Amino acid sequence: MISALPEGVRVRLLHSVYGDPRAAAELVTLLTDRQSAGLDPLPTEPVDLAPGLLRALRAEIRALPDDTRLLLLLAAADQYPVATHAFHRAVTAARLDTRPLETAESAGVAHSGAGGVVFRDAWTRIAAYESGSPADRRDVHRLLARVLHGEGETARRSWHRGAGALGPSGRLSAELRGSADKARRTGQLALARGLLERAAALCPDPPERSRLVTRAASDAWQAGDGDRARRLAADGAADDALAGLFALRAGNATESFDALLGAAAQRARPTRGNDSPEVDETPGDHEVSFDPASHLLARATEAAIYTGDLRRCREAARVAGRLGITAPGTLGGLAAAFEGRYEDARDLLQAAAGRCGPGGDPSLLVHAGIAALMLGDHTRAATATLRAVASAHARGTTALVPQAMEFRAYADFWTGRPRAGQTAATDALHQAYATGQDNGACHLQAALAMFAAITGDADVWRERAAAARSYALARGLGLPAALAQWALAFLDLTHGRFAGAAARLRALAGFGPGHGHRAIRHLATPHYVEAAVRTDDTRIARGAHADYHRWATVVRSPDDLALSARCRALLAPGEEAVEHYRTALDLHAHGTRDFERARTELLFGSALRRLRHRTEARDRLHSALEAFEHFGAPHCAGQARAELRALGAPAAPTHAVEPTARLTAQQLLVARMVAEGATNREIAARLALSPRTIDHHLRGVFTRLGIRSRIELVRLIAESETP
Repeated sequence: MISALPEGVRVRLLHSVYGDPRAAAELVTLLTDRQSAGLDPLPTEPVDLAPGLLRALRAEIRALPDDTRLLLLLAAADQYPVATHAFHRAVTAARLDTRPLETAESAGVAHSGAGGVVFRDAWTRIAAYESGSPADRRDVHRLLARVLHGEGETARRSWHRGAGALGPSGRLSAELRGSADKARRTGQLALARGLLERAAALCPDPPERSRLVTRAASDAWQAGDGDRARRLAADGAADDALAGLFALRAGNATESFDALLGAAAQRARPTRGNDSPEVDETPGDHEVSFDPASHLLARATEAAIYTGDLRRCREAARVAGRLGITAPGTLGGLAAAFEGRYEDARDLLQAAAGRCGPGGDPSLLVHAGIAALMLGDHTRAATATLRAVASAHARGTTALVPQAMEFRAYADFWTGRPRAGQTAATDALHQAYATGQDNGACHLQAALAMFAAITGDADVWRERAAAARSYALARGLGLPAALAQWALAFLDLTHGRFAGAAARLRALAGFGPGHGHRAIRHLATPHYVEAAVRTDDTRIARGAHADYHRWATVVRSPDDLALSARCRALLAPGEEAVEHYRTALDLHAHGTRDFERARTELLFGSALRRLRHRTEARDRLHSALEAFEHFGAPHCAGQARAELRALGAPAAPTHAVEPTARLTAQQLLVARMVAEGATNREIAARLALSPRTIDHHLRGVFTRLGIRSRIELVRLIAESETP
């Protein structure tokens, strides 16, 4: 039944039950229709996730001797739900005999390890904890609190003190809140969330309890626990900032923009008394210098980018100016671009792109990457997004990791790394789903369709493009919808369906303020000009190119200028085109878009063939063919071979490549799992896909490798991965 769920729900469900197929099978039967559709958060408490499994495991634990169960309870409390690593110290302090653990080992429940007790699996550990009486649980928590007195153990000691409390306590609640703040500052957001939940449970003041729950929701979201965050937010105080963030990553982007902009304006106003919002109540960075209003404006900018409606950036910039809020550079840059003030846009985006040093705020690093992409600086974009990932991991804000990888995908695409880009985007897609960020997953689906259009994997292209467009159009996400449309158009272009490509690209390459999505317009315009020339309908294409050239001239990106020169060559008659192509290739030499350089050589070689410059045409086409084979772009390579055949020249011999290089990233992952001995059903569970999808991928593997059996596949994988 799990295979019938949407992909995102499958991933979250398996993540929530620790990948246990028994728990997954049970949880599927307990979901409401809205949960099954991904509209409501999944359960988060073990008793709600797999009550039947937990009941059976509790019975197994309770059949053990009392002294064995006590040791298992102590070990479980030391590991769940907060890991404290104090079992051995607690045993020593209480002078407990550990020999009864041998009974647990004989029963296959747990065994002793160097770091403490190792349980059979996560659910057995939970059952060992849940099988203890409330009094026994309080006792082991107090024991663990007594032995946690080392440097850096304050927060975990507070956790156990709170777990051992008999009832509400304002003093303990305040202690837990302070410990949560310290944990957050050291990047331990999951721990901070747990501490705040415990603080809320012990807090005797209802309004303060509600605020603590809301702050716990913020920490849960940033730590990547989207289902828990949404459940906590529903129980806490109303918070427009948090609601806007949820909508940004998993709802309607337009509604998100409105909520985030309103929250930014509210936080910019002077407030009084206890209602004054504190810095760490707002989702985002929690350092002293953090400006909540500016951070929320940055999030509103992201919402505007997702919608593709840059008028909203102008609106946000005006609000910022009116309220005296420091606006992020991407906001001002995009607003200026919308208004056609390209010089101002360039300066603002360059300033934003320059803030990509290591160790910075991951949100600002993502914005630096976006700004660099707009400027055509893909080396800086790649650096900024990778540093954003590293910084997010260091600070515990793992929810930002897939967001950074969404924009890293563009850099991989432009620099001719489709295989690496596919692998990274596939991993990021899984992370986006696991953390409840379906909007980010939609963007990554579109990116995978973009890569599939290059690598020629029609099945992946159709699946990903259709999924992205369907979801994006329902949520007002203009960016992934436009990207998926580009993927469809590019595949048309490389298959010679020029009229279809031109029709799709015409809308994407709309020019002038308020038309199209600027990021995808840059992607689409050079290809639109090519398709338009092929269909002898260049009137609109010339206007699109003029706007593209103006932007390229202002930002001075070698690659954008090269593509503009290529457009001029396509639009020029006869011999006049040759010099434009030469100019384009000279400019490409200073840029990073290796794939587009190969496309320029292909088009130049084709033009030279028609002009009967046979020798240079052959050299250009051979160069393009070699590049396309290196990139793993079979359809573009096929175009180069067709031109060489028309020229009467033999195609250059292809380089010997490993058989596995013919596989897509997903196919290679499946192939390696098969080689390790996994069944299709086991692979489906590990990848959160249906067995039917795995069957489809495996058939594709066999076809591409020219084999018929798993035995042959095991041999090929072993040979290709042997040094």
